[in-house]
Amino acid sequence: MQVVLEMRERELEERQMEMAKVLATLNSQKQKLQEIFLAQEENKNKLEALCNSENLEITQIQAHRDYGIKLVVDANNQNRIIKNTEAILKIKQKEVQEAHQKVEILKKLKEKQEKEYYQEFLKAETKEIDDITSARYRLKQ
Repeated sequence: MQVVLEMRERELEERQMEMAKVLATLNSQKQKLQEIFLAQEENKNKLEALCNSENLEITQIQAHRDYGIKLVVDANNQNRIIKNTEAILKIKQKEVQEAHQKVEILKKLKEKQEKEYYQEFLKAETKEIDDITSARYRLKQ
């Protein structure tokens, strides 16, 4: 029983590590999305500054506009990646939960078996004491 319990605990730890890796990946992906948003804001400000300047440079405005479009596409792609990673995270959380339940069931079963063992041990010990007492009583008679 102990071997199976240890095996299940190792499986639980592995599942938790997998989930932690996915969570770390998700956090880095969200950070990357925030960086894209910051780049969009910065590009927007630069584009506004270019449009408000006295010298309108069409090539620079066009470059910032194209870069803004690229950033929107990047943000959309990053959002899709985040959604996929969140789906994977939910699967990993479910796997961790299932592994945890298996460990808890085995722990309860082990406790129950230990309790039964000790009850049997006490019953056998009591019987042995009764036999000794009976034998002494017969010898006295």
